[in-house]
Amino acid sequence: MSLMESIKTCFGKYITFAGRASRSEFWWFVVFIILGGVIAGMLDNMLFGPRLVMLPGGGFVYSAGWVGILFVLATILPNWAVTVRRLHDIGKSGWWILIGLIPLVGIILLIVWYATAGNKGNNSYGADPLENS
Repeated sequence: MSLMESIKTCFGKYITFAGRASRSEFWWFVVFIILGGVIAGMLDNMLFGPRLVMLPGGGFVYSAGWVGILFVLATILPNWAVTVRRLHDIGKSGWWILIGLIPLVGIILLIVWYATAGNKGNNSYGADPLENS
């Protein structure tokens, strides 16, 4: 699956949490999210200037502008949906996405699962997405 096919698929299944997603569908959409976030940040800087927010203990942190916020709002549901479908592809419940709330360990475990090859053939979440390719 290519980048454009992944984007079309993920937006076509905007809130479809059922079924399975191949590794290429998931990772190409991750690339799109990262590139889109960088471009949105650049547009925010060009249109509205840098948005630095002072932290209570001192120091500054970059804050997203309107373009970044709109990008996140447009992509959060398809991002969650493809992530849940990716977990389904390895036979895990979509609720495992919540393990990412555990600092460091949860994120590392999710990345390993996202990179794991999906179950061959059908599983309890649907047909193998690679069989139709």
